Amino acid sequence: MGTVYIISEFGKLTKKDDALSFYNKDGTERKIFIHRLDRLIILGSVEITSSALKLLMRHQIDTVFLNKNGKLNGKLEFQDGKNVFLRKRQYEILLDQNKMVTLVKAIVRGKIKNQISFMQRIARKTNDSKLEQTIQDAQRNEKRLEDSNSIESIRGYEGYGSKLFFSVFKYNIIPEWAVFNGRTMHPPKDVVNAVMSFLYTLLNYRIDSFIVLEGLDPYVGYLHTLDYGKRALSFDLMEEYRTSICDTLTCALFNLGILKFTDFQYKDFTNNDDDYPLEISEESKLEIETTESIKGVLLTEEGLKKTANAFEEKMTTEIFYPPLGKRISYQNVIIEQIKHYKRVIMDQEAEYKPFVIK
Repeated sequence: MGTVYIISEFGKLTKKDDALSFYNKDGTERKIFIHRLDRLIILGSVEITSSALKLLMRHQIDTVFLNKNGKLNGKLEFQDGKNVFLRKRQYEILLDQNKMVTLVKAIVRGKIKNQISFMQRIARKTNDSKLEQTIQDAQRNEKRLEDSNSIESIRGYEGYGSKLFFSVFKYNIIPEWAVFNGRTMHPPKDVVNAVMSFLYTLLNYRIDSFIVLEGLDPYVGYLHTLDYGKRALSFDLMEEYRTSICDTLTCALFNLGILKFTDFQYKDFTNNDDDYPLEISEESKLEIETTESIKGVLLTEEGLKKTANAFEEKMTTEIFYPPLGKRISYQNVIIEQIKHYKRVIMDQEAEYKPFVIK
């Protein structure tokens, strides 16, 4: 069973014998066997009985609570980071500029290489000269990255690489109704961004859970700036998978006709929306100040279910993983890469080698 999603506007999660039962608003019952459950993701308005919560805690099931827009409400965690020496080393690296630069450069290198690989796939299906020029710009950007010697400059190359990537991403979306004019968030302004944002959220939570299992401190990252309550390492280590897992899946969901226009809802957001709380961007704050609301796009309940199911299927898809010399699932690739990162942190291996799609 692995990961189970409960996506519902109304419903109740209860304990029944040594299992969980979810009762939907239409009265249907869904049985969830606890011994097959690795993690539970609850999205929407779901009532949980105390006995069900105790069962989740007794079996230490990683449980994530999301709002209707995919924003984190909270989570149950049971690992307490006993490896103090590993965490001590993470904090020591914050004072080692050379080590930080080496780690961050490797992560960004992997992200840019994967973006270029995907852009080249798009180019093979079109004869647009502007697309070829953009790929050349991205390749030059990758070469300039290697000469950078500061975290700030590396962040600049990462940002520019993403700008180039998203400028050609629309060429790989087939349905005319699925318009993509660039990356927007908080809130997403079109259907493509709505899917992309939700997939990024699912990926981030999955990586975060594996980071905690390995005893690493998820708040100590080097690419993303440190901030109170910000799990910077989780954001760092998801960068090399954004394209290979989430961006490719976004395209497939539209191009294969899995998602329809009816799987989306258009909504006016305000600052005081309890059901759809957002981290409003500065641009969106200005829009709200002048119009009192901001328009955005979200997946419907059915759209969320389709996207979540596709994500889980993607995570079990097997690909060739060079360090082990065999095919393993994307999920196991992430686990192996986090273990590799941990060994580099502890100086058991010399350099971090990002996951790059061939």
